[in-house]
Amino acid sequence: MKATANNFAARVLAWYDQHGRKDLPWQQQINPYRVWVSEIMLQQTQVTTVIPYFQRFMDTYPDVAALAAAPIDDVLHLWTGLGYYARARNLHRCAQQVVELHGGEFPDSVDALGELPGIGRSTAGAIASLSMSKRAAILDGNVKRVLARHFAIDGWPGKSDVLNNLWEQAEALTPAKRCNHYTQAMMDLGATLCSRSRPDCERCPLGDSCVARAQGNPQDYPGKKPAKEKPVKAVQMLMLRNPQGHWLLEQRPASGIWGGLWSFPELASDADPAGWLAGAAGGSIHVLEVWDSFRHTFSHYHLDITPVVADCAAVNGIGERPYCWYDVRQPPAVGLAAPVKGLLQKLQQLDPVR
Repeated sequence: MKATANNFAARVLAWYDQHGRKDLPWQQQINPYRVWVSEIMLQQTQVTTVIPYFQRFMDTYPDVAALAAAPIDDVLHLWTGLGYYARARNLHRCAQQVVELHGGEFPDSVDALGELPGIGRSTAGAIASLSMSKRAAILDGNVKRVLARHFAIDGWPGKSDVLNNLWEQAEALTPAKRCNHYTQAMMDLGATLCSRSRPDCERCPLGDSCVARAQGNPQDYPGKKPAKEKPVKAVQMLMLRNPQGHWLLEQRPASGIWGGLWSFPELASDADPAGWLAGAAGGSIHVLEVWDSFRHTFSHYHLDITPVVADCAAVNGIGERPYCWYDVRQPPAVGLAAPVKGLLQKLQQLDPVR
């Protein structure tokens, strides 16, 4: 069957009516704020992981005004564990702009939504479609996969010509009516049937017109990002404990990896911890133990971390960065990098003898 815009959308909608997901938390009490938060959380993250984070976020910040007024540390604390923390910082900045520039109401056009921090073309389309019932195309990872396979569009979607081709298809196929249901259906298709590794072509409503299925190679679409070996960076994380049993954390710069989050002081792999503290704060330390190194992988490099546990006297400050003494038994509500959260949990469990 040759796909046209009308029969493509009709088949997708018929499948959605019978099989689409309709009970996700952000599908209840639908409004632009709830859709926006869910779309940002779902970037690079599975639905099952996002659900409890979304529910806690809505309980804490039920509307855009509440989020805009919140301290960024509190927002990052709620985000801890979701990763890609720039999303949380942009979420906070965007909420403030919606309040300050738009009177607390999200703009009602894709172009205006796309001018807000952290909202790209696809996210803007999802907000407009799902919460405002406007005809607006989306092209998230799930939709890219469905379209790339259906039309056998070669190449990695990160290349501009491939991406433009996919956008042309997305725009042409999006229906004028029931756009909100179609948008949800396309995301559901990619997430449930047209999955990355084991597509269920037999049950797909588009299977009889899918070129990749006819070719017998749906796994080849979309094209993969060209392989590139990731560099490795090695650091020490200095876990300093004061006489009260609290651990020294410093806030990282607002931009860059783990921007704005709290972390143990980070030293070069060959640095002397005692010399570092003497230079940074004029204190002295007693190294208790060095833990085994472990690897944390980012999108563009590996970070090998060696934790160093040490006792120290109270210090007055660590350079120019904000710092705090973290009590693992009464933890403050601050945003933590995932490896730091894991190390603090281990410290609480082990409670090494001083």
